[in-house]
Amino acid sequence: MIGRPVHPAAWWVWAAGLAVAASRTTNPLLLGLIVTVAATVVASCRTDAPWARAFRSYLWLGLAVVAVRVVADVLLGSRSGSTVLVTLPEVRLGDWAAGVRLGGQVTLEGLVAAATDGLRLATVIVCLGAANSLADSRRLLRCVPTSLYEIGTAVVVTLTIAPQLVESVARVRRARTLRAGRTTGRRAVRAVAVPVLADALDRSLALAASMDVRGYGRTGDVDPKVRRITGALVIGGLFGVVVGTYGSLDGTTPPALGLPLLLAGTALAAAGLLSARGRVRPTAHRPDRWDGRAWAVGASGVAAGVGTVVASRLDPDMVVPSPDPLGWPSLPLVAALSVLVALAPAAVATPARHGARARSDTRTRSPQPRPDPLLELRPSPTDTPGDRWSQSGTQAAAR
Repeated sequence: MIGRPVHPAAWWVWAAGLAVAASRTTNPLLLGLIVTVAATVVASCRTDAPWARAFRSYLWLGLAVVAVRVVADVLLGSRSGSTVLVTLPEVRLGDWAAGVRLGGQVTLEGLVAAATDGLRLATVIVCLGAANSLADSRRLLRCVPTSLYEIGTAVVVTLTIAPQLVESVARVRRARTLRAGRTTGRRAVRAVAVPVLADALDRSLALAASMDVRGYGRTGDVDPKVRRITGALVIGGLFGVVVGTYGSLDGTTPPALGLPLLLAGTALAAAGLLSARGRVRPTAHRPDRWDGRAWAVGASGVAAGVGTVVASRLDPDMVVPSPDPLGWPSLPLVAALSVLVALAPAAVATPARHGARARSDTRTRSPQPRPDPLLELRPSPTDTPGDRWSQSGTQAAAR
């Protein structure tokens, strides 16, 4: 059990809990703590797989999201706050654009609100990127129910796009470095973009061909009417689950779009799963088991999400601080402790490659080569004539 990796679904449960925690707060201190926890767990639990190297790209993507959100607030003008930093020329687009205006006053309170809002979305992206860096999407496909096998295949191919692009960029840049080519600048971007896109297309075609050869997406003899009913139930149930989850997380939505719709969608999806059971019978070599480590990883993420939701109900002003008036936010203790619980995978889910490497150093030792007597008789090029005479005399005496 030590050498087996953690169940991939456990990493997604852990990341979903952190994403829920990030979606319930705009406190920059708490959001920074969530990003730190995710980065720490990724640094200590990731393997040497190619998809594990994509976490840095998600961090850059999060920074880009924050920058775009701030620039959009500057272009559209801040509508809140009294501390005016600059006044840009204002252009009103009219009623056809729903009263949107460009430019106007840019306030400090508006910039802070835009930055924290963008930081919240960036934190959610980082949490999902952490799950994508820690969990093998192809192993996750084994756990998908048979009725969702076709959808699961498409989702797996979609999730592997970003890691494959990162791997392709690193491989092309490494090749250009070995060939003394430029790796920075505008020309380097154009020289790297074409090989990366071609390599990603070739890998996608190879993946599609290999999955087709292995029979992915093929079903048995099923009545078309039953197949349509099953598809309608599953799609309707998943739609209800997504909308109900969003309604449960967003406190401004009507109550009917929250828990009731979530329960109804879950019931429809369960009916579709039961009706399609046995239509596809996939086989798996060494199936993943949900062991104690998987329970610990998933429970730590759920604890982070639940703790933050409870903290938002107990003290909403600290979890969602107001940017007007400006002030240094305080760190909510309950939410911070619940987020720190998500560090548990760093202690219980450390990859086994470190232990395997240590055991290989102590248990398996390469045999020591025996000295060749012929090489001992041959004089070294650095020996002096006196040394050669003494060596020959010693060898003659030994004989």
